[in-house]
Amino acid sequence: MRLSVALGQWRDRPPGEAVRTAQLADQHGYPEVWVGERSTYDAFALATAIGTRTAQIAITVGPLAVGVRDPAMIAMGAASVAELTGRRVNVAIGASKPMVVEEWHGRSHAGAVAALRASAEALRPMLAGREDTGFPLRLPAPHSELTVAAFGPEALRVAAGADRMVINLLTPELAARLITDLRLLTSTTRVAAWVTAAVDPDEAALARLRRALVPFLATPRYAAMFAEAGFADVVAYAGTGPSAETLAGAIPDALLESVALLGDSVEIMDRLDAYAEAGVDEVALVPISTENDPCGEATLKALAG
Repeated sequence: MRLSVALGQWRDRPPGEAVRTAQLADQHGYPEVWVGERSTYDAFALATAIGTRTAQIAITVGPLAVGVRDPAMIAMGAASVAELTGRRVNVAIGASKPMVVEEWHGRSHAGAVAALRASAEALRPMLAGREDTGFPLRLPAPHSELTVAAFGPEALRVAAGADRMVINLLTPELAARLITDLRLLTSTTRVAAWVTAAVDPDEAALARLRRALVPFLATPRYAAMFAEAGFADVVAYAGTGPSAETLAGAIPDALLESVALLGDSVEIMDRLDAYAEAGVDEVALVPISTENDPCGEATLKALAG
């Protein structure tokens, strides 16, 4: 199985750790780093910084919310990073969460899947440098691979036309079902899974992951996944409206382990086998950064190769 690295950009850690994590990934031989967009750096600006401060690692920018960035903006951003860094730059897009699109950016999340489909169709020729797109990109075409983030059936159909589909924070069991559905549509689209990882995690790492999972317990598809995995009581408690801190404290270690790579390196390798058996081609490690393991360096070193 191919292992890459996705930047966690943890909210209570120094923002500059994102570049350092990418440098560590490069130094330890990971082939690719995923640069998502949070509420700190612009994703293309961060990707440019990474490209100029690393030796060879490829970069995937995204998943980017299609309700916020239009195809021309994305194509120009990818071409800019590729031209300024000389690095291979790929693109990932997704519908994103209503909170991000509506509350952060003041845009409508309605028709998100239709927007995802339209963006994917428009991006293909733009990234390839075709001149019939209406967008006069002056830079060399980046020839980026296109990745689509998917969970529901509609987005899955869009992902079937992409080079890769990316899933995030899923149990191997649910990943297997999604991939089975994808294979009914196509045999060529590769599957990547973002999976949070910490080798020999301390309590600070587990607490950070608990806090990160709180919003997902109130999201219908994720809530259903956790209930099916045996945590219906936690999902029910989340529905009563406890504070984020209280809900985080109620999340058991077993729930964390159902969607993350936690433990010693042997235990994590066994867990990676479960994702491989589910049909996942690539796991993008999201290393947890703590005071005891800044930038997730110990985790990246332990799992390299």
